[in-house]
Amino acid sequence: MKNKNLSRFKSPVYGMAIAIVSTGLTLSGCQKKPEAETNNQPETTETTTVTAPVAVNETADTNANTDTINEVALSQPLTILALGDSLTEGLGVDPDDNYPAQLETQLKQMGYKNVEVVNSGLSGETSTGLVNRLDWVTQTKPDITILTIGANDAMRGLELETIEANIRTAVKHLQDNGSEVILGGMQIYDNLGNDYVKSFSAIYPRIAEDMNLKMIPFFLEGVGGISELNQADAIHPTREGYTIIVNNNILPVLKPEVDRMLVSMQANSLTPVETSTTETEQ
Repeated sequence: MKNKNLSRFKSPVYGMAIAIVSTGLTLSGCQKKPEAETNNQPETTETTTVTAPVAVNETADTNANTDTINEVALSQPLTILALGDSLTEGLGVDPDDNYPAQLETQLKQMGYKNVEVVNSGLSGETSTGLVNRLDWVTQTKPDITILTIGANDAMRGLELETIEANIRTAVKHLQDNGSEVILGGMQIYDNLGNDYVKSFSAIYPRIAEDMNLKMIPFFLEGVGGISELNQADAIHPTREGYTIIVNNNILPVLKPEVDRMLVSMQANSLTPVETSTTETEQ
């Protein structure tokens, strides 16, 4: 497994596990939004109404998914940047169990031989902090970036206009550097007031529409609020939770873009002579 972690620095300030304590500055919670107020549940931030998880075998149906592209295209090198906060970094799970690591494993099992998923999640990250490290993370020259950010800002009750402006800045920077962006939608618990919660959730589809992005509607769908799929903090997914996120939430959006991009790369790599020869043989 070749899975890099590009967290620029990690200090106690950014330790996500600490965030649950006295300050209430928890990053990206994973509880579902209750129909009625529930007891014995820690207050979290990246939450919403969620559905029951779909049971997924980690390697189910992976070998049947490459029929649409040929062996040459599958061999093209591809770099995917996983960019975000502790949900991306995988706080509390082994390095091979976070979503970037599992995603790379799944893609290779599906036949994408030269794909690399680079983990650039940083615990405690806000949209402002992410914007400030964009020049550094884009040195990886990602072909595709999965961007999941903003819940820390919302948990602190920061101005929605600032959150949206930062996400737009990040998307534009990544696009200007040649990366296709897939935006991970986020939703938060309604302890900040219904208007704030709804306005925050609306940021992501609006940006996706305005900037022509593919979008994961809710990154934690089927995992948030499911106790057996989250760690003891009720915030961060377990290995099994990340498996569901990868298979059910990320891959259905990512795979068509990977296929399209690899076919395009393969076609563009042919010289005029090679193109002519290929056409003649056909």
